[in-house]
Amino acid sequence: MELLRNEVLWISMVAWLVAQLVKVFSVLIKERRLKLHLLVASGGMPSSHSATVSALATAVGLLNGLNSVIFGIAAILAIVVMYDAAGIRQAVSRQSIVLDRIVNELKVGRPRGEVERDLKELVGHTPYQVFVGAFIGILVAWLWLVVV
Repeated sequence: MELLRNEVLWISMVAWLVAQLVKVFSVLIKERRLKLHLLVASGGMPSSHSATVSALATAVGLLNGLNSVIFGIAAILAIVVMYDAAGIRQAVSRQSIVLDRIVNELKVGRPRGEVERDLKELVGHTPYQVFVGAFIGILVAWLWLVVV
C-alpha cells in the first residue's frame, strides 16, 4: 500500500501519460487520424522520457529540497536521459532512416511480402522535443505539489 501513496511515482507516471496524450492529440489534429499506438510509442513530439525524468527531479526537489542528495541523483539521471534522447537516440533515428531507404531499394522487383518490416525511425528526439517534454514534466510536478 505504501507504494500506491508514493507521490513521486504518481507524478512521474502522470507526466509520462500527459506527454503520450499530447502525441496522440497532436497527430489527431494534424492528420485527422486517431493513432492510439502512440500512447505507448517512443520518439516523437514531445519526449515522454524527458517529461518523466523532469517530473521525477522536480518532485524530488520540491519534496526534499534542492540541496538533498536524492535531488542530485534525480537531476543527474534526468540530464543523462535527456542527453541520450536528444543525442544518441537521434543518431540512431538518422541511421534507421538510411537503412530503411536501403531496404526499400532492395525491395524493388521482389514480392511485397518478402521484406515487409522496416526499421523503426522514430527512436530519438530533437532538442526541441526534449525541451517540451521537460517542460511538461516540470509543469505536472509543480501543479501537483504546489498548486493542487
